[in-house]
Amino acid sequence: MSTTTHQPRTGEAGPPVAPPSTAALRERFRPVFVVVAAGAARREQDRVLPFDEVAALKEAGFGALRVPVEYGGSGASLRQLFILLTDLAAADSNLTQLWRGHFAYVEGTLLQPQSAHRDRWLFDIAAGAMVGNASSELTGTSLRDIRTALTSPSPPDGALRLTGTKYYSTGSLYADWIAGSAVHDGERVGYAVRATAPGVERIDDWDGFGQRLTGSGTTHFAEVRVDPRNVRPSSPDAPSHVHAFFQLVLVASLAGIARAAAADAAAFVRPRTRSYLNATTPLPREDPQVLQVVGELAGHAFAADAVVLAAADLLDTAYERLLAGAAADGPGEGGTGDGRGATRAAVDDAEIAVSQAQLVAVDRALAAATHLFEVGGASATSAGRALDRHWRNARTISSHNPAIYKARSVGYWAVHGEREPQPGGA
Repeated sequence: MSTTTHQPRTGEAGPPVAPPSTAALRERFRPVFVVVAAGAARREQDRVLPFDEVAALKEAGFGALRVPVEYGGSGASLRQLFILLTDLAAADSNLTQLWRGHFAYVEGTLLQPQSAHRDRWLFDIAAGAMVGNASSELTGTSLRDIRTALTSPSPPDGALRLTGTKYYSTGSLYADWIAGSAVHDGERVGYAVRATAPGVERIDDWDGFGQRLTGSGTTHFAEVRVDPRNVRPSSPDAPSHVHAFFQLVLVASLAGIARAAAADAAAFVRPRTRSYLNATTPLPREDPQVLQVVGELAGHAFAADAVVLAAADLLDTAYERLLAGAAADGPGEGGTGDGRGATRAAVDDAEIAVSQAQLVAVDRALAAATHLFEVGGASATSAGRALDRHWRNARTISSHNPAIYKARSVGYWAVHGEREPQPGGA
């Protein structure tokens, strides 16, 4: 397996340019999404990893959607990004999830202080570089427990060394860079290394029954050289929209699955001439009960789409507050009137919105993927149609962040008017 590596571009960013409209962005990527959708069932059946599809998205500038236009990107808003992520998920939900770590890394880069190194990253991403994610470990009792370490060699040579093992390394099989978390001098930090650097081993061993093509396998790091400039300090107590961003990508994946299930149901019914003995009409496409099911599926998809956009709007607001450097605003400033700073309030509102969106999208996607089979008989279960992939994929995504915990957090917010305290004070 090989990946394309992109050398950073040099030079200065040009003057700010207005980003394209949502309609223009959707039209630009529609041909790529059509090709992705056409091969989705075959890839699922034969377990063909979508290297070609990822390459086509890179070539079209998909990974640079959030990079400002003056750096060579599209300058898309978060709302625009999530519209396109949902469109892509309707074509193949694996593709949306495997880009998750990349776009989260871009969000973190956009909030970094202005510097030549930050500019290099933005130019590189605009040129097509993709970042995979490798943060999770099977050590300890939660995601907070990590043992992957960054150490300084003796004698020092200007680089750090990364050693450890990561699991659920979503997108890393397809990426040019891999980003994740490690411990350095007793503190948690973020890192980024070349995916093909000596000492990096990527293994395709994800064995879940859904989302099987996301590249969410194991990554080993053995004394991998890390440029200190590609190490970011971790600030868990500082307000950030990135955590909510990570979760909303999964919600967009669910919304896309609901949309795909609704579309597949309509496509199944439209040409069908075989019906049941006790059906009310000879043709399924004229049967009011069948049409009711198709209509309900469309409603599920509409609701899931709507909550993604509503949450994305609040995420945009939080991002703009963070970008404006308002993280230092004091308690009660910004007119919140509830003892929270304006930036913290915006981030909290986005977090709660994303949690609520997840509760809706999980139910709607799973319902759509299940009720899809009510429109046809045994032929709908044909392995050749691969309609079962919608339920398996939706169930797998829904298990990443169990909805019961999101519901509890939302309930705490509704009753107490503030975020639920996190274990360990984090």
